[in-house]
Amino acid sequence: MTQEALHQALDRANSDVVLVVDDVPDNLAVLHDALDESGYTVLVATSGAAALARAEQALPDIVLLDAMMPGMDGFEVARRLKATPRTAHIPIIFMTGLTETEHLVAALDAGGVDYVTKPIKPKEVLARMNVHMQGARQARQTRNALDAFGYASIAVRAGDGRLLWQTPLARELLQAYYGSSGPLAPQPVVDWLRRHLVLALQQVEPPRFTAELGARRLNFRLHQQIGQDEEGGDWLIVMREVSDAAVIEAMSLAFKLTAREAEVLYWVAKGKINRDIADILGASPATVKKHLERILSKLGVETRTAAAAMAMNRMRQLHPGFGE
Repeated sequence: MTQEALHQALDRANSDVVLVVDDVPDNLAVLHDALDESGYTVLVATSGAAALARAEQALPDIVLLDAMMPGMDGFEVARRLKATPRTAHIPIIFMTGLTETEHLVAALDAGGVDYVTKPIKPKEVLARMNVHMQGARQARQTRNALDAFGYASIAVRAGDGRLLWQTPLARELLQAYYGSSGPLAPQPVVDWLRRHLVLALQQVEPPRFTAELGARRLNFRLHQQIGQDEEGGDWLIVMREVSDAAVIEAMSLAFKLTAREAEVLYWVAKGKINRDIADILGASPATVKKHLERILSKLGVETRTAAAAMAMNRMRQLHPGFGE
C-alpha cells in the first residue's frame, strides 16, 4: 500500500493510530485486542526494521515499543525514529521486562516519554497512553492549523537544537535555505532561540530572525513554549516566506526599467556593491556597471545613493514595510 493510500485508509478524524512493536505474537494479540476495544486503530510490527518502515509510512500518533528484540532492539529503533524529521514528534512508550535503573534511563535517553513493565497490563498501558496522547493531539492540531494558513512551523529543543517535528512546508523551506531539514535545526536559528530565551520566558516576543535567499526572505517568529526541561525547553517556531519578486516587478514598471535593470536597482537599494550584485545575478561587475549607468539615466540622477533613495521611497509607497 502506498503512503497516500495508507493515510486515506486511516480514519484519523475518529481514531488515533497506535503502532505496537513486539517480537512475541502473544503480547501483540493482548495489546491489539485491548486497544481495538478502546477505539484505537492498531498497527503492528514484529521487528525493528519493520517498525521503522511502518512508522515512516503511517506516521502513527504513538508507538508502544518493546525494548528487547532480536537484531535491532527497541533502543535503536527509538533513536532512529527521533533522528528522522518525519517521525521525531511521535511519542514512544517503552515496554520492558527490565526494571534496573540503567535500562529505564536508557529507554528515556533513547527518546521514550514513558515506560510500562512486563508482563503487560492493558489497563495500565491505556492509562499511560492517554496522558501522552492529549499532548500529541494538541501538537498535531497546531501543526495542521498553521499549515492550512500558509505558515510553516517547527518545534525545537533549545538545549541540543533538535528538531522535534516540522510541517511539510517547513521541511521544504529549511532544505531550500539551509540545505538540510534535520535532525537538528539550523545553527543560526538555534543561536537566535537561545539568545532570546529570557525574553520568551517572560512572555515578551523577541525580535524576529530573518534568513535571505536572493530576493526571498524567511522570517522566524518565536511562538510559544510547548515543553519544559532544565536546558530551556521545547519551542514552537513559526516561519513565513516573503518574496520581493513583486517589488522588483513594480520597480520595473514604475521606472520603465528592463527586468535585469530592476533587479540591479533592487540590490542597489539593498546596499549591495557592484561586485556583490554581479555574484548574485551571475553577471560580471562590468555588466552591472553598464546596467547601473542606464538606470541612473532613466531615473535622472547622478549617483547610486540618489537612485537607491528614489527606489526606496517609491517602493515603500507601493509596498509598506519594504526594506525593514
